[in-house]
Amino acid sequence: MRKVYPDATAALADVLHDDMTIMAGGFGLCGIPEHLIAAIRASGVKGLTVISNNAGVDGFGLGVLLETRQIRKMISSYVGENKLFAQQYMSGELELEFNPQGTLAERIRAGGAGIPAFYTRTGVGTLVAEGKEVREFDGDLYVMERGLFADLAIVKAWKADTEGNLVYRKTARNFNPPMATAAKMTVAEVEEMVEPGQIDPDHIHTPGIFVKRLIKGAAFEKRIEQRTVRKRAAA
Repeated sequence: MRKVYPDATAALADVLHDDMTIMAGGFGLCGIPEHLIAAIRASGVKGLTVISNNAGVDGFGLGVLLETRQIRKMISSYVGENKLFAQQYMSGELELEFNPQGTLAERIRAGGAGIPAFYTRTGVGTLVAEGKEVREFDGDLYVMERGLFADLAIVKAWKADTEGNLVYRKTARNFNPPMATAAKMTVAEVEEMVEPGQIDPDHIHTPGIFVKRLIKGAAFEKRIEQRTVRKRAAA
């Protein structure tokens, strides 16, 4: 099966449709599939439910899909860097399913492992637990959380071979690897692409069996959300 596509538009051409659920990998602005996000915006699909740690920032990352009102609902754990995200939620334009970060990560991992639900102590007695089943185990209360599984997962890796075996670097290993296992179709964008056998099997994070399509990005912005520098020492 041919997995390598010439660009993001081609890789998503017959995949996208209105009202679908999409997982978008990355942590903040690190390791986000920026070319695939741009292709989703250009496609004009709407009514999307997007599962992601956050929604990027104003004007970049998933923030560009908020600008065009293509996202109907976010399932995420962090809102803080995106003013438009907060504004749309507070005005009722955007539905939000808010998760503790560890719970979100486990919901995605569970979905990829075929686990429909699990119990956690995180969120018991808070708004997070409202409307959810709570059970007692060994004297402690636990809230039931559902696993997550999407129509499409878009992920970003550092290196891939043409069979779809992926290697991530550093913070990009947050959310990308579990998301790659938790969707009907996974499309990955990568910085480097090599032939099969050129990646040490022991270095592979996502086996190619999970990845249906691949693109090699031409250039990546790799923005920094909050640039923090030390003050210069007095002369």
